[in-house]
Amino acid sequence: MALLEYEIDENVAILTMSSGENRFNPDFLTELMTRFDEIEQQTDARVLVVKSAHEKIFSNGIDLEWLLPYIQKRDAKRCKDFFYQLNDVFKRVLTYPLVTIAAINGHVFAGGAILSGAFDFRFMRADRGYFCLPEVDLGIPFLPGMNALLQKAIPSYKLDEMQLTGRRLTADECEAHHIVARACHVDELMSVVMEFAKQLNKERAVLAELKLRRAKPILHAIDVEDPPYIEGGAFYVMG
Repeated sequence: MALLEYEIDENVAILTMSSGENRFNPDFLTELMTRFDEIEQQTDARVLVVKSAHEKIFSNGIDLEWLLPYIQKRDAKRCKDFFYQLNDVFKRVLTYPLVTIAAINGHVFAGGAILSGAFDFRFMRADRGYFCLPEVDLGIPFLPGMNALLQKAIPSYKLDEMQLTGRRLTADECEAHHIVARACHVDELMSVVMEFAKQLNKERAVLAELKLRRAKPILHAIDVEDPPYIEGGAFYVMG
């Protein structure tokens, strides 16, 4: 079974993540990039909507079960390669030449929340699910590019609270603080998203240039340094 599948509805490509909790590992990220390429190159879609097949989880971020053995073995190259791959995904979503919408139909935690920040718009189910940055409790410091993506999506006063406390936000709270465009019951989520999406029949070339110009500071933050993720085995898992 494919980890990700898409369908076309008029001008909208709907990409469904079907990998359980949709955690990030090399196979998942590779297939995600492949689907992005296919939608851009083989369809005429003007909007990309990403949702999850899981009944209560959009994405729980990095696949620590996959990553931790490489950290324990001090395999810095393998870990860095993974994070470079993740950065490529962040950059691809940020500069994608279609309007991008995250239809957050469940919990979105850690790296999943960071990825959602790269999207142009976020909609979230209100009846179940939290938006959370638990890295402070996991011992994971945010890297410059991660901070830049979060700053794009979350007002600074709220981002400070979320990063330093790890507090979970409901969809209604996310809407109140303009993190998501709208919170609604899961039974209405996709109809609300699709009604919004089908109005956005924008030219790809214009979107691509507009996004690239706006994204330059974030792209610089993502690429600013050789990430010291694993030196001594202590950067990613603190203590």
